[in-house]
Amino acid sequence: MPAQSRVAAIVGPRLSGKTTLLEALLAATDAIPRKGSVKDGTSVGDAAKEARARQMTTEVAVVATEYLGDRWTFLDCPGTLEFAAAAEAAALAADIAIVVAEPDPARAPAVAPILHFLNERRVPYLLFINKLDVAEAAVRDIVDAYQAVSARPLVLRQVPVEDGDKVAGYVDLVSNRVYAYKPGAPSELISAPAADGAEDRQGMLEALADFDDDILEKLLEDVTPAPAEIYASIARDVREGIAAPVLIGSGETDGGVRRLLKSLRHDAPGVAATAARRGLETGDMTAQVFRTYHAPHVGKLSYVRVMAGALGPDSTIGGVRIGSILTPLASGLEKAGRAAAGDVVALGRLDVLQTGDIATASERARAADWPAVYPRAHAIAVRAENRNDDVKLNGALARLVEEDAGLSVEQQPETRQLLLWGQGDQHVAVALERLGSRFNLAVAAEAPATAYRETIKKSAEQHARFKRQTGGHGQFGDVLIEIGPAKRGQGFAFENAVVGGAVPKQYIPSVEAGVQDALSAGPLGFLVVDVRVKLKDGKHHAVDSSEQAFRTAGRMAMADALAASAPILLEPICRVTLFAPTEHTSALQRLATGRRGQILGLDAREGWPGWERLDAYLPEAELHGLIQELRSQTMGLGCFDWTPDHLSEIAGRVADDIIEARKQAS
Repeated sequence: MPAQSRVAAIVGPRLSGKTTLLEALLAATDAIPRKGSVKDGTSVGDAAKEARARQMTTEVAVVATEYLGDRWTFLDCPGTLEFAAAAEAAALAADIAIVVAEPDPARAPAVAPILHFLNERRVPYLLFINKLDVAEAAVRDIVDAYQAVSARPLVLRQVPVEDGDKVAGYVDLVSNRVYAYKPGAPSELISAPAADGAEDRQGMLEALADFDDDILEKLLEDVTPAPAEIYASIARDVREGIAAPVLIGSGETDGGVRRLLKSLRHDAPGVAATAARRGLETGDMTAQVFRTYHAPHVGKLSYVRVMAGALGPDSTIGGVRIGSILTPLASGLEKAGRAAAGDVVALGRLDVLQTGDIATASERARAADWPAVYPRAHAIAVRAENRNDDVKLNGALARLVEEDAGLSVEQQPETRQLLLWGQGDQHVAVALERLGSRFNLAVAAEAPATAYRETIKKSAEQHARFKRQTGGHGQFGDVLIEIGPAKRGQGFAFENAVVGGAVPKQYIPSVEAGVQDALSAGPLGFLVVDVRVKLKDGKHHAVDSSEQAFRTAGRMAMADALAASAPILLEPICRVTLFAPTEHTSALQRLATGRRGQILGLDAREGWPGWERLDAYLPEAELHGLIQELRSQTMGLGCFDWTPDHLSEIAGRVADDIIEARKQAS
């Protein structure tokens, strides 16, 4: 087999041991002299300050190594849903995903989100049941639990060999051989009977026969397929994304790590197959940006996968000449002379390229299969502690959003707050820490304010006169208006009903402008909506009347009329869809009703076996903190999406508290 350059994304839920497995893979390939520790903060994967403080992966770690002459780049991905955007981008750029799973059937639902993404995008993957040295359940029960959340058939490749209460090795169901684990070294072939795996081997062959007519025919004839045939069948199924092999081991003790490397070497497709699967058109040189990072004192780094052709020192990408080509090694970025098809390299200061771009030498375009915009789950209002840093803050936030598609920024015009949106409180907290550590920005944060509105319930008529004499020309404007409630959502309507020129035509727009001025803050302190206004009469002075005088008179009349028209408070209501595994359906219902919600319906989540969706109307104010409570009650798996829907009247103690808080703030 000729040398290849391939990429494997290490994905899976938090605490499954992904970063520990990466350390074991790097040590097994001599990329590092010894394994680091997540607990001690010495691992290659969790090098970021924010990751080490939390002992959890917060960004994709990119590390290249070699194994048996092939070049491999491992992408160690975050495991929590809050950082899913980074994990999905890495998985899409990879040839194969290693789904790291815990040896606990109860934790099987935790892999459902990433498995759904991999199946939807047809990314080949294998399942590695990690921490087998501390497993309490039988491996068959573990696989059955994961099969329940996997749309792809899982094909068990190994079963453990136990020595007392510990796992001493495994039976390879393909070769029908037994191996003993050796910490820090390849497993040792031992002369022991493999009878314990006979039933599982038959189950493996029957699973492969569903997609392989030759194996099916031999099973029907009671002929045992040769190991070479089985290996070839597994590799084909993996590359076509129709089945996923299951391997066992432990990143902590090195068990099964080298067998995992060999499976990757034989089963993972190459970069050409990956480009074809994704429908990418590749020219002489084609590369994709899958990660962007703004490094202090270095600037923008674009991590690209060369999908075809090669990059050299004189190459251009997206019409821009590249500078240094950097290879991401365990020891850091190292200059490279060139990058071949399949390689992952970092390129500096390519402002023209954005994450997700597919670029040739002269052109760039967004990849059609790149993940879409992520929902906004949690927000905080941010401001620079030093007002002179406002421009710097906007620039830093733009860089963070460029790095992480799960973040977004919104300037809220009514509350005048700058909102940073993310996928959860930890996600946003990490972004805030990066503002300080990377961009040297002191930032104040607070809960976002809700953009309440107010309207009126009855009609009123109001006269107002603005008269001022200051020597010379004075100011005079006199109006009579009638206001009344409009239908919800109709907005503001103004009608001129003046006859006989009591208010000259040139002053009518000024009266309307004054009326709208009064709508910016009604008697309750909020923006006024859904009001119709009729200008019925007025007076003018041939010398002292002016546009400004009539604008002032219109504002005065409107302010008094609003106060006399039974003002009421309105709150924005959102249509919210909550998602969780079926066993947490009651938690979804409690959450919706406990946050003043109105449940609209409950149904199965399409394309997600064993998941439910609940649709409800929820007040916008109740969305704050929803994602934390939702995940705390759904094993960290729940998520939701929302869109603004309508305004609804709010009264009683809740309304009183909101109005009082507004007065205090003013």
